[in-house]
Amino acid sequence: MTDKTDPAMNGAESLVHTLLAAGVDTCFSNPGTSEMHFVAALDHIPGMRSVLTLQEGVATGAADGYYRMAGKTACTLLHLGPGLANGLSNLHNAKKAGSGVLNIIGEHADSHITLDAPLTSDIQGIARPVSHWVHTSKDAASLGHDAAQAVQAANTAPGQVAALILPSDTAWTAGGVVADPLPATPRPDFDRDQLDAAIAALSGPDSLLLLGGAALTADNLDLAGRISAATGCALLSEWANARMERGAGRVSVARVPYPIDAALKVLAPYKRIVLVGARAPIGFFAYPGKPAVLTADGAQIIALADTGADLTGALGALCDAAGGHDVAPAHVAKPGVPDRPEGPLDPDNIAIILGRAIPKDAVIVDESVTTGRGFFKATQGAPRHVWLNNCGGSIGYGLPVAIGAAIAAPRRKIMALTGDGSAMYTVQALWTMAREGLDITVVIFANRSYRILRGELTNVGVGNPGPRAIDMLSLDRPNLDWVQMSRGMGVEAEAVTDCAGLEAALEAGLASSGPYLIEAIF
Repeated sequence: MTDKTDPAMNGAESLVHTLLAAGVDTCFSNPGTSEMHFVAALDHIPGMRSVLTLQEGVATGAADGYYRMAGKTACTLLHLGPGLANGLSNLHNAKKAGSGVLNIIGEHADSHITLDAPLTSDIQGIARPVSHWVHTSKDAASLGHDAAQAVQAANTAPGQVAALILPSDTAWTAGGVVADPLPATPRPDFDRDQLDAAIAALSGPDSLLLLGGAALTADNLDLAGRISAATGCALLSEWANARMERGAGRVSVARVPYPIDAALKVLAPYKRIVLVGARAPIGFFAYPGKPAVLTADGAQIIALADTGADLTGALGALCDAAGGHDVAPAHVAKPGVPDRPEGPLDPDNIAIILGRAIPKDAVIVDESVTTGRGFFKATQGAPRHVWLNNCGGSIGYGLPVAIGAAIAAPRRKIMALTGDGSAMYTVQALWTMAREGLDITVVIFANRSYRILRGELTNVGVGNPGPRAIDMLSLDRPNLDWVQMSRGMGVEAEAVTDCAGLEAALEAGLASSGPYLIEAIF
């Protein structure tokens, strides 16, 4: 294929054709006036699935979830600087997760920018902190080439955020050129200079192989399990992972805990830590009188491969050197269904119910924050599934990511687990779920507070908070009614307060082929 010029083709049309040629066939959109020629091109050029969202954070989060499950980039369509700004929170999360996202951001025509119209802003300045690649297209003839570069940037391992800014006159002007796809950038090799040190370090129970990123696929976890069996080293993953393949028959890896005291205790025994796709553990926040570095004093840290490197190659080399291919992997999860709990809901009972409910090949989108800290142990023996965490910590991630995951994997059951406070940030996602008929079961953990912040108030040294402080962390007066909100946006919903009710509701939601919301009140 060679670049194709059509004097009658405008810039927006060349953009759509170039995206499709490069494999970008899904667009999560919230458009405005400056993007109308791109909208028109999407209308009459077949091949692009266009998904309307009612808030830009839903569009950017959906693109994140799509990449995690499809392994390829989707684009978003955002309206000028303010539209991009509304999507920044989930772009931050996507960047931290290593997700490939291509944001197409409308801009005023060049002649209009000089007039300082109300929506004029520094779009490049807004985009740059959450993007790896930022570019403004200058004319219709170069737009196709710019788009090909943007896709290449977004697909650079482990996945990057690209911002292609599209002035409206660039979109409507004739003379567009459809560009050929650019070759994918290969993953760089792991640090072979550290291989001997890593092999020497992994010996005995006081050594740790810490995993993240693509090291958490089923095949790579199998390699890690064999390394553990051959060397006696422990296995852990980072607290938040973009995608972890779990369940019965797969190597089960616990996470470094989120609470700082628990993390310090878990990591204290390890004198030697090898990093494959992970960073050296640090606290999420600074706390008075507590360390930010979570590893034991004097622990040897060996960074064998960062998250963008060839993690399969790194684990394979370790396994070869350890003789791991000749042993069965350690830590393989056995199938098991926990006993049915009874009584009112609490985090422990909810975890057990989830362990009983997760269907084979499900995708779990986890923004449970406080409620979900104990979910892993109770769900490790469930049928094989995929677990997606919030890697950036900016809340409002769960519902949008579930949309992208459902569109990328339409034959899999999607379960979105989120707190009531978090879900309110992107509640508009429910409408898109209904409109697209997506097979998503949403569980809202309705504790009617920002529960995590109650604990954080204590952690930073506020020992006796007064009523005004507590009031700023409470979600009552009035209580949120998730059933009414959900039904108002076209999603079937019910509220439950006990174990039997939650189990029955999950059965109903997972049996449905469309979206279903459960408000779990406790």
